[in-house]
Amino acid sequence: MSFINDNGRNIFRLALILCLFFVYKPDFAQKQHEIPVAKHGIGGSFSESLITDVTVHSEEEIVLLPASLETVALEPEAFSKSRILLYDTYVVQSGDNISTLAIVFGLNQDTIISINKVTNTRLLQINKVLKIPNQDGILHTVSKGDTLDSIAEKYKVDVEAIQTVNELFTSNIVAGKDLFIPGAKLDWVSLQEINGDLFIWPVSGIITSPYGYRRSPFNESLREFHSGIDIRGGMGTPIRAAMSGRVSRVGYDNSLGNYVIISHHSGYRTLYGHMSVIRVRTGAYVVMGERIGDVGSTGLSTGPHLHFTVYKDGVTVNPRTLMK
Repeated sequence: MSFINDNGRNIFRLALILCLFFVYKPDFAQKQHEIPVAKHGIGGSFSESLITDVTVHSEEEIVLLPASLETVALEPEAFSKSRILLYDTYVVQSGDNISTLAIVFGLNQDTIISINKVTNTRLLQINKVLKIPNQDGILHTVSKGDTLDSIAEKYKVDVEAIQTVNELFTSNIVAGKDLFIPGAKLDWVSLQEINGDLFIWPVSGIITSPYGYRRSPFNESLREFHSGIDIRGGMGTPIRAAMSGRVSRVGYDNSLGNYVIISHHSGYRTLYGHMSVIRVRTGAYVVMGERIGDVGSTGLSTGPHLHFTVYKDGVTVNPRTLMK
């Protein structure tokens, strides 16, 4: 009986010791899970209480998302606002052109062209100092009757943006003043004019007489102004419309021989002279590249060629600067 009581007391003491141990070391009873360290460095020992709501996937199922997909990084508000216009300068070097400079400075070609009032990108001069702005946009010369609202509407920008970039503190603007229009671009006609891509060659051949003053081919003692360019071509070679437009006149002239005049957009007209055959009628609409006649030597001519003249608002301009 004494032996039983002693055993009972011993069991009771053992049970009491175990209870006290678990009270002071509760985490010991929790099952430990070992997750091996994977190649991406994730692993180690975790208490079951920490992974109760976590689904453990195999390494093949783990997809590491790039940060850009995990979080949405908002662009700082200051980056989106219009900035005050600032300029740097650059001296043109041999081999430079507007296209490469635009890439170097992270700007549109329109921006560099407009800010520096470039009229012909093919004639960019070495050592010319260019102004390089800190943002894209073009210059607008204020005309009589312009308002900030009308200018903003024309270029589809906010009035506030124009005021901020130009540091305007009132809505009053003066005719003749240049305003920088942030984000605006040149219209396609102006850009083609400046890049010399407005017209195609009406006939392939060598220029035998350029635009401007020259000695008369019929009297070398006389100096005369040549209003177009002469392009050599074989008799009967097709003559093409240099740009789409409507035929405004066809006829014969003692000097030009058989000729065609085509009216185009933006105040342009083209004249084609000395034709052997005219293949269009007045009022007809022709597309760029359409055959309008054949090379000849009619009128006052020294041989088969095309006399090609370009008018801008009624004034002759050098066709060569506008031809692709």
